[in-house]
Amino acid sequence: MMLEHKVRIPASPGAGYTISIGTGILGALWARLEADFGRHSKFVVTDEHLVSAGHLNTLLGGRDVPAFVISPAGETAKTIHTVTSIIEAMEKAYLGRDTLVIALGGGTVGDIAGFAAAIFKRGVPIVHIPTTTVAQADSSIGGKTGIDSSLSKNAFGAFWHPAAVYIDVATVGTLDDRQFRAGLVESVKHAIIADSQYLDYLEANLDAVLQQKPEVLEHVTHWNCKIKGSVVEADPSERNKRRILNYGHTVGHAVEAASGFELLHGEAVAVGIIAAGMIEEQMQLCEPGRLERIRGILEKLGVPVRLPGNMAEENLIDLIKRDKKAVNKWPRFVLIAKIGEVYRQGGQYAVEVAPDVVMNVLERL
Repeated sequence: MMLEHKVRIPASPGAGYTISIGTGILGALWARLEADFGRHSKFVVTDEHLVSAGHLNTLLGGRDVPAFVISPAGETAKTIHTVTSIIEAMEKAYLGRDTLVIALGGGTVGDIAGFAAAIFKRGVPIVHIPTTTVAQADSSIGGKTGIDSSLSKNAFGAFWHPAAVYIDVATVGTLDDRQFRAGLVESVKHAIIADSQYLDYLEANLDAVLQQKPEVLEHVTHWNCKIKGSVVEADPSERNKRRILNYGHTVGHAVEAASGFELLHGEAVAVGIIAAGMIEEQMQLCEPGRLERIRGILEKLGVPVRLPGNMAEENLIDLIKRDKKAVNKWPRFVLIAKIGEVYRQGGQYAVEVAPDVVMNVLERL
């Protein structure tokens, strides 16, 4: 039995896609892929961690399918050189526009494979099989793809919505504890911006989540998919409302880059969430106790809530100026009015925050 959620994207091929969620379903997915996409040639993109964990073998079940294994795995692979290598591997396998790219892995694999699919032969469909907490909560849903430049994160990218998403929550069992916990920050973010009842649930069931109880992981994943899916449906190309998904990410992306990507994405976003809360306090948007509650949840996850001691505020400001959403060298920020409701200014979900306010917060962090 699988939970399912339909994401409707009117402007995309097929007018949307289905997210299927279950436990221990990876070994049975190839039959589902053949049933749903039988006329397509298949090409798998994964990374060395998924090979070592046995997930690639479980998915393929001994079948001879062309694949590209990203090595070394991780954020440092998110370059145009990796994308070029993937496309050339597809060409060497004589693949054409009838190809289905299958992204098996975490957010980095999905970002790279999605961008490659978007530009190969002017675009071929992609299916995501996310295997990390961050990818199952967020990055596999919504069609954002991207790779990094030498200066900033996700400098190149495209919107390329998947043809389907299949989530086996059991695959997170092969993550190390740090990766698992960091990925849960996106779940906390979803609750903060969209659903106070979800934050209550996470807070009450965090021990069960950390123990990786399957029914709780499925419930959390389904809740994440409903929140992310509803936002994507309303604003698939990020004209306004979809920006709420960037809560904590403006400072978070700068922190991630400034660490040389030694901090995991979720760890950097956790710092960014605290920064957003401190900005909200300065702008008198924060009721008493709210930031302390959020900080307590993040601390229980074991993720950072302060800047590393060797990180210069001036360097972070420079990186924030390079944010891909910056206009006139300064981005707008997503803030919340209360748990479950994003603050809007003139109908806009991302609002102006003075640089000196941000600098003050970074100094206090």
